[in-house]
Amino acid sequence: MQDELIGVFGGTGLYQMPELEVTSEDRLETPFGEPSDAFVRGRLHGRSVVFLPRHGRRHHLLPTEINYRANVFGMKMLGVTHLISVSAVGSMKEAYLPGDVVLPDQFFDRTRNRVSTFFGKGVVAHVSLADPVCPSLSEQAAAALALIDARFHQGGTYLCMEGPQFSTRAESLTYRSWGVDVIGMTNLQEAKLAREAELCYACLAMVTDYDCWKEGEEAVSGESVMAVLANNGRTAQAAIEAIVRDFDSAKHGACTCRDALQAALITDLASVDQETLEV
Repeated sequence: MQDELIGVFGGTGLYQMPELEVTSEDRLETPFGEPSDAFVRGRLHGRSVVFLPRHGRRHHLLPTEINYRANVFGMKMLGVTHLISVSAVGSMKEAYLPGDVVLPDQFFDRTRNRVSTFFGKGVVAHVSLADPVCPSLSEQAAAALALIDARFHQGGTYLCMEGPQFSTRAESLTYRSWGVDVIGMTNLQEAKLAREAELCYACLAMVTDYDCWKEGEEAVSGESVMAVLANNGRTAQAAIEAIVRDFDSAKHGACTCRDALQAALITDLASVDQETLEV
């Protein structure tokens, strides 16, 4: 088995923790264009890690403008094997409070304007996405959250909307009637592409608000979200530290994420030109 390397998508605050020794910042060119920013490489509790701010360190990219393919491909180029996504979400359940963490194991796609595959241009592949999150990596994330006494919920459905606007009340109430747990704008494309890249993937969905469905609560706004983000950021830092420090590769023995393409490729690769194959 290849050496494990943990990659993290999230904000710049995630790699500003005192315990992280930054060793380099790498700007990569990928076959799918430029990633959101430089990849920050370092050592945390004796283990190599890679961070990337998905919206850029100035938070200048809309969710639709993020080059998800370049971001995931860049992680793969650097040797990342396990990918953890940290992001802000709205709660669609009364019991999921702002400040809570949800570890979703399912996704529902409501995006419209995004490329979500590395394939095409002569190569067809259909990976299984029935279970889009690596159960072993998610379990280790749950153990880390328990260790730091974070309030969290294991399992649930993340509805990925297009944005950048928040939901209308009609949309929010409809999504809630579907039984989804949280709503966000970024993680589904990362999950799909991680599976195609044969990376283990897990998501830490940090609750900031109740969207706009909850009576008696103010409708979600950028200002209200920012007010909760600082506390969520501290929780996310502590969780990432605990995951990295206690990471156990033996727990991934039954994981099938790294074999996702084994039965997924439909095209006879003998008929594909060498330039395409190299990508």
